[in-house]
Amino acid sequence: MAANMYRVGDYVYFENSSSNPYLVRRIEELNKTANGNVEAKVVCLFRRRDISSSLNSLADSNAREFEEESKQPGVSEQQRHQLKHRELFLSRQFESLPATHIRGKCSVTLLNETDILSQYLEKEDCFFYSLVFDPVQKTLLADQGEIRVGCKYQAEIPDRLAEGESDNRNQQKMEMKVWDPDNPLTDRQIDQFLVVARAVGTFARALDCSSSIRQPSLHMSAAAASRDITLFHAMDTLQRNGYDLAKAMSTLVPQGGPVLCRDEMEEWSASEAMLFEEALEKYGKDFNDIRQDFLPWKSLASIVQFYYMWKTTDRYIQQKRLKAAEADSKLKQVYIPTYTKPNPNQIISVGSKPGMNGAGFQKGLTCESCHTTQSAQWYAWGPPNMQCRLCASCWIYWKKYGGLKTPTQLEGAARGTTEPHSRGHLSRPEAQSLSPYTTSANRAKLLAKNRQTFLLQTTKLTRLARRMCRDLLQPRRAARRPYAPINANAIKAECSIRLPKAAKTPLKIHPLVRLPLATIVKDLVAQAPLKPKTPRGTKTPINRNQLTQNRGLGGIMVKRAYETMAGVPFSANGRPLASGIRSSSQPAAKRQKLNPADAPNPVVFVATKDTRALRKALTHLEMRRAARRPNLPLKVKPPLIAVRPPVPLPPSSHPASTSEPIVLED
Repeated sequence: MAANMYRVGDYVYFENSSSNPYLVRRIEELNKTANGNVEAKVVCLFRRRDISSSLNSLADSNAREFEEESKQPGVSEQQRHQLKHRELFLSRQFESLPATHIRGKCSVTLLNETDILSQYLEKEDCFFYSLVFDPVQKTLLADQGEIRVGCKYQAEIPDRLAEGESDNRNQQKMEMKVWDPDNPLTDRQIDQFLVVARAVGTFARALDCSSSIRQPSLHMSAAAASRDITLFHAMDTLQRNGYDLAKAMSTLVPQGGPVLCRDEMEEWSASEAMLFEEALEKYGKDFNDIRQDFLPWKSLASIVQFYYMWKTTDRYIQQKRLKAAEADSKLKQVYIPTYTKPNPNQIISVGSKPGMNGAGFQKGLTCESCHTTQSAQWYAWGPPNMQCRLCASCWIYWKKYGGLKTPTQLEGAARGTTEPHSRGHLSRPEAQSLSPYTTSANRAKLLAKNRQTFLLQTTKLTRLARRMCRDLLQPRRAARRPYAPINANAIKAECSIRLPKAAKTPLKIHPLVRLPLATIVKDLVAQAPLKPKTPRGTKTPINRNQLTQNRGLGGIMVKRAYETMAGVPFSANGRPLASGIRSSSQPAAKRQKLNPADAPNPVVFVATKDTRALRKALTHLEMRRAARRPNLPLKVKPPLIAVRPPVPLPPSSHPASTSEPIVLED
């Protein structure tokens, strides 16, 4: 009963996929929805498999420093591999998950210098963390809750002075006296001076325009003048004037007017106070993050002072009561029964009813983790084409700790299959930057927001595998389908087998001299100049007699003639025209002109009449070859087409209609 009872603050396993490992989360709230279900608001904790390789290397360096400082005992390579599965990374990311997806409890503790790492391997469902992961900024930072213990954090205490020995140190450099308890004034005189200081502060607020707006009534001004900042200023004034009341009073009211002392409660506006309360609700007492994300124009000292003054106000007491009332109305605990449904990855034995996961698996396969051949139950693991499986104990280890007991090459392949191929896992700026409809200028602005850049660098083994395993890789097919996954580990393994058998002669590489990019762009712009945009609304007079005359285009500039056979239009090459293609007898549709401002790139190529005629002269095979290799020049002989003389038309029955020009408005 107690094992299935989950409370606020527990670390639990959540299952979001039948093949992926469990998610480790901490329950913050338990809320009941309108339909009667229970949702848990949880804090996300990430594994090493959830972060990038660069952050993994940063975590490795942090682990090495911890082992050197804490003088950890030596561990084997297998234990070091399993310790990486026990390490988590805390975050401030919240999410809501159904409580029915809870699969058990676990323990997560902050790693201390006195802890021994090997002890975590001896306990079941035990994890540790020392770094905080920011999913938005993609950074790893040390947890601020660590205790600073050591010689570099402790104060150096000098030796005690002997009796009668004088202290030769300069006391003014070490400290400054702000109050003398043996002063000549009595307590009554000091209290009277403090009353005068409050009255001067109230009068100063009446003269100040900004203060009169914030404290419109006399009571509010008097209450603001009675705060600690006014009393501290009065006592400092007495100390500076040698506890002479006459001099101190004259200092309170100088020649320019009364002195006005304000604290952080008066300096902050109402909107800034609301931002502070919102930030405090999100980050807690993490004043660095509050200043960075909500109040960057405030200093850290100002935020800390305002926090402790804000705790003395009625606003803090009201919010504390509201939170207590909300906590009473929410669920404190929830009972989740043990999950007993079979896993879809379970391999069904031959004697039982065949299923999807049991079909196609070969007999005699061992466990990918412990290499055992006997198990009460087997589970499919990794890519389906690899036909890998895990025994029952290794499957439970995989689900809880997100890895295998022993390091294997297929672990990276199984991790790659769980990553989605869509852009749903990307942030909005990253997804927009991949869009082909985003201009280069906007794409640069979107990519500039990402803090971390990455570089794809090809290794020598990968370059060799591209040539040795061309039959497995199929580079042309992979280039046409970049979204399809490639089993890189299987290709590299095959390459390592074929590499010793390959010929020792080096490959012949023909160097290709390429022109600079600036020269290519300059030539392309010179060959395809931009057409001036015709203003809308201009009227172009056209005579109908010109429509029947030959345009005088010789060679490839002349359009191919169309012939009609049995009522079906045929082109000059003998192929019938589709219904969507208009013939020469159909009316010409209005051609939409390209607007250079709407193009995705700053360089726009406008097709001329010569290029359009050249496209018609190319065959289908030559067109595809030119599209695949646009850097190669085209060597096409344009066909010579005889220009037929214009056929005179019979006289029109309406001569008056041909003499008048027709105006076409764009």
